[in-house]
Amino acid sequence: MLRAALTIAKKDIYSELRTKQVLGTMIIFAGLVILVLSFAFDPANNTTKAVIPGAVWIIIVFSGILGLNRSLVSEQRNDTMHGLLVAPMDASSIYLGKFMANFSMIIIVEIVAIPFLFLLFDFKLTGSILYFILVLFVGSFGFIAIGTFLAALASNSKSSEMLLPLLLFPMTSPVLIGVTQATKIILTNMEKLPNAIAWMQLVAAYDVIFFVLCFILIEYVLEV
Repeated sequence: MLRAALTIAKKDIYSELRTKQVLGTMIIFAGLVILVLSFAFDPANNTTKAVIPGAVWIIIVFSGILGLNRSLVSEQRNDTMHGLLVAPMDASSIYLGKFMANFSMIIIVEIVAIPFLFLLFDFKLTGSILYFILVLFVGSFGFIAIGTFLAALASNSKSSEMLLPLLLFPMTSPVLIGVTQATKIILTNMEKLPNAIAWMQLVAAYDVIFFVLCFILIEYVLEV
């Protein structure tokens, strides 16, 4: 199962590195969002720094949706989904492979976009960088795990680009609320670190539950 999933993930990543269609679009979109925010808020104003935690997750969420929309729809449009389904592997391998590819791409976007955001707003990270990386990992994991499953669910619809956000935002709202609160504490008020850890624990539990559910239910979704 893991070998098949890695093969699918490598196929998607190599294809994307060759064409640079989705990843390039995600990075450009993230950069545009940061530029718009820099014009809307005065980076020199200290009160503006309060928008940084929310801006981080706005960038991740909307850039991630661009990638998720294409992850399964491209297989449908290229008529390769049937080949994946009849291949000698479990449907869960397809989900796991797509998850790993999507997760890798959102991590690349974060590596590029977040330093650019901090640089443009002249924001200095005074908190723990390890906890910041951890909250990014936990939040991105849950968002992509649920998003990949819902992308598979929406891929059979003619209006999948519209359907995915409608399904995704309600399902991932607990993740986004938790990681935004944790990010705010880690970036601005490390004295309340235990509260941030509590938020991360809640989000991690939510991630595990939904990852397992998605892993189990993906077979029924892909057979529709």
